[in-house]
Amino acid sequence: MKLIDVAKDFSTEDACLAYLEKMRWPSGLACLKCGSVRVSAIATKDKRSKTRRIYQCLEQECRHQFTATTGTIFHDTHLPLQKWFLAIALICEAKKGISANQLKRHLGIQYRTAWHLAHRIRSAMLDGTNPLTGKVEVDETYIGAKVPRRHGPRKSRKEKDVVIGMVERGGKLRFVIAANAKRASLQPILEANISRAVQTIYTDEHPIYPWALMQEFKGKHKTICHKASYGIGDTHTNTVENAFSLLKRGLIGTFHKVSIKHLSRYLHEFEFRFNRRDEQEMLFLETLRNLLCGKKLAYKTLTAEA
Repeated sequence: MKLIDVAKDFSTEDACLAYLEKMRWPSGLACLKCGSVRVSAIATKDKRSKTRRIYQCLEQECRHQFTATTGTIFHDTHLPLQKWFLAIALICEAKKGISANQLKRHLGIQYRTAWHLAHRIRSAMLDGTNPLTGKVEVDETYIGAKVPRRHGPRKSRKEKDVVIGMVERGGKLRFVIAANAKRASLQPILEANISRAVQTIYTDEHPIYPWALMQEFKGKHKTICHKASYGIGDTHTNTVENAFSLLKRGLIGTFHKVSIKHLSRYLHEFEFRFNRRDEQEMLFLETLRNLLCGKKLAYKTLTAEA
């Protein structure tokens, strides 16, 4: 959904709650504990719950009380649901991501709240792990602060984080953090994420790829030498390189600095958004649905030492 539609359709707490109820119980309201459909709305004097529709199971042995947000990441949130919905829309629409400072300004909230909110939304932007198939491009990139040049040879890349990118042509993108760019790290990543029925795997001339692919993908590997050309016919890695370019513009231009502790969530965000680039409404709805089903992510957990 577009930001303007979210602002219009979910302008009140009741509108947000009604939508969450419809999403959580598409076949009709049911008790979260026993599953009974004998449920009734009840009144409450709790100020924090005055805008929450509270329900009670009518089964004598149950009598469980619940709301549309019970057991979800929205439960006991101090932030109005309208701002949650707007934050989801802002993150979904931002091709290169949106910083906590930008969320803070757009939503009129504290920086700490905006930072925590963004990470909780990112935690819901998770794709499946089905192996990639068809024609798959593979490349690696190095993410991290630039190492200052010293006297003598340039500093090694080992101080940066290695990210492996894999993309089906016309299909899904996947980012995976690797311990390093050696065969022992790369081979299991490729074998876990690419189907044995893959048609062709395209890489650049990095010498590690023939070794990492020879065991399970023998005869399916094609290489392009970038010193000679960006591509020859359909032998190229332009798709995955474009995805890396978008990722780096976001990490450097929008977020400026990302620690290895939180890097996976940022990668999932870019991956999730890229894979739904032509389905803007589905992008918003799937993120919201995943938040309803996801676990809480406490601020203390995010800020604890890695």
